Amino acid sequence: MFHYTVVTNKSLEEAVESLTNNLKNEQFGVLWQFDIQSKLQEKGLDFHQPYLVLEVCNPEEAERVLTQNLMAGYFLPCKIVVYEDEGKVKIGLPRPTALIEMITDRSLKEFAADIEKRLIECIDQSI
Repeated sequence: MFHYTVVTNKSLEEAVESLTNNLKNEQFGVLWQFDIQSKLQEKGLDFHQPYLVLEVCNPEEAERVLTQNLMAGYFLPCKIVVYEDEGKVKIGLPRPTALIEMITDRSLKEFAADIEKRLIECIDQSI
């Protein structure tokens, strides 16, 4: 599957707070939090589903992968979504291993697997 998604019993706000703290422990920072619901409503659209996109980055890892292959920047920063779906809060991300397959550079597969493992651990600890 191209994504990893889990359900949590936490509120959206609690899930984001927990996730942010867990990401810090892995030296990932949240660069930007995009509130899709608010933005679409601001544009006059009728979208009422809470949906946040967190763009996360570990600067050392970003520098390492970009030094190896600039095309990897097409997938940076990593995205993690936190949203409500049918009354449940979900946390998910596109798998870096699935994304990196689009670049024909085998040396990046191990890198993507390591980042994926660490981000999934952060998500799992946030449940």
